[in-house]
Amino acid sequence: MKKLLLGNAAVARGAYEAGVNFVSSYPGTPSTEITECMATYPENEVFVEWAPNEKVAAEAAIGAGIAGGRALSACKHVGLNVMADPVFTASYIGVNGGTVFVIADDPGMHSSQNEQDSRHYARAAKIPMLEPSDSEECRDFTALAFEISEEFDTPVFIRLSTRVSHSQSLVELKERKNVPVKEYKKDIAKNVMMPANAVKKHVVVEERTVKLREYAKSAAVNTIEDNNSGIGVICAGIDYQYAKEALGEKVNYLKLGIVWPLSEELIKSFAAKCKKIFVIEELDPFLEDAIKSMGISVTGKEVFTLLGEYTPTMIKKAVLSEAGAEFISAEAVPVRPPVMCPGCPHRGTFYVLNKLGLTVSGDIGCYTLGAAAPLKSVDTTICMGASVSAAHGMAKVKGAEFNKKLVSVIGDSTFMHSGITALCDIVYNKGANTVIILDNSITGMTGHQDNPTTGKTIRGEATKQANLIKICEGLGVEHITVADPFDVKNFEKVVKAETEREEVSVIIAQRPCALLKTVKYTGHCKISDRCKKCRMCMKLGCPAISTDKSGTVKIDRTQCNGCGLCINVCPFSAIEKEG
Repeated sequence: MKKLLLGNAAVARGAYEAGVNFVSSYPGTPSTEITECMATYPENEVFVEWAPNEKVAAEAAIGAGIAGGRALSACKHVGLNVMADPVFTASYIGVNGGTVFVIADDPGMHSSQNEQDSRHYARAAKIPMLEPSDSEECRDFTALAFEISEEFDTPVFIRLSTRVSHSQSLVELKERKNVPVKEYKKDIAKNVMMPANAVKKHVVVEERTVKLREYAKSAAVNTIEDNNSGIGVICAGIDYQYAKEALGEKVNYLKLGIVWPLSEELIKSFAAKCKKIFVIEELDPFLEDAIKSMGISVTGKEVFTLLGEYTPTMIKKAVLSEAGAEFISAEAVPVRPPVMCPGCPHRGTFYVLNKLGLTVSGDIGCYTLGAAAPLKSVDTTICMGASVSAAHGMAKVKGAEFNKKLVSVIGDSTFMHSGITALCDIVYNKGANTVIILDNSITGMTGHQDNPTTGKTIRGEATKQANLIKICEGLGVEHITVADPFDVKNFEKVVKAETEREEVSVIIAQRPCALLKTVKYTGHCKISDRCKKCRMCMKLGCPAISTDKSGTVKIDRTQCNGCGLCINVCPFSAIEKEG
């Protein structure tokens, strides 16, 4: 039976069909749906979990593999940075049961703070990497990855991109394989990477790479399409789809399903039949540089950009010197700027922080939008957890007076991910920062995934709920205040008091995400004739509130959910609930 599946859903299907036993991930767009889809399969067949962060997820998957099960962990490209430490060592250890890491890159930065080419990690960690180009290949390559993992005693990377992860194509569904969990045997030389053992295992890794190169030479996922052209194209993943659309049968193709390690013999045999070769790859010249090092002349980044996503039009122009059909450029499309939802609990927090003129060390989540107009309340955004640790560095350099005008903001899920250790750093090293934990009771930005603070597992089962207050107390924080950010007068009072302290303090800004099913605001807000056109309500940046040319404020009932924040900030009581 064939079914239309997202690339991410197809990866999950491939893992399921391959007999995967254990899946652990942290959500991150564009990889999130892989683990969510895994959770739809029977729990008596596969254990699925959200981990607090990617490092923990990878370590859990590695452990499951050592024990003899087939294991998978998925993350986005910046998540690979977090899991890199255990992954590099897992390359030396190898596997017992097959172990697969799925990495989703984000060319064009649709939902990321940087562009990163994860293929470099494959080469650096000496782990084979497969790259599918559509959903069918996502399923097939995932199943193959487990086979390669066990055959060559290695973890395996699967590299996706946003377009492959979030595009749909037909997938032939197959039955799940019955793959018994392998016997676990104590093997210190294999599994304990102290220096004496690691030195020996490095030799094994290099020998394995040679074997993998030989495998790549004839691997079915590396395919040649000979169209009797003098022009050759070498590509992988989504770039193959772009190239096929742009160039059709006017060129020869070497489509690489294995992007590391590369078979020099295969590439040279393809190149020998072409007068000119183009390497088409988004982001870095990874393939291009490797092929040039083989002594093969190719054209790559001389005609293709290092930045963002490619298009068929771009490829057609570069390869055939033809403009092709006209496409609307991204610049020509009306911009729909990201904005906090109506009723977002973070809006009250940033309204207060903006009003007080504080320097705000920001983090990764919906609340990053606090940097956008009119709130403009976020000064820095680096990576998960960095709001807390960066503020510590800022305060130590600038001194106590600067620190009294400085706060960190971090979400509840992000705090569990990597904020705890950062807060520990401040306490241990005698800092005096104010940290605001934005507790909206969910992992909001990636689509409402549960986390240790919600008290529910990925399957919606009740579990122990992490207590933010007790965690902070355990780290040594003595001043902890829970406040509702929609009670703006009290919240402002709390922020003023805590930033004046010469000790570490934590404010838990507690109000659930407006999009949670359990949140039920009633009625709609409206402007009364008491409005003085002061525009204070406009400073909230609520998409339901606007003004016309005359300065008259209006509230759009179709967008307003009746949260009432605007009522709390209006100095003239000119906003009220309908009915």
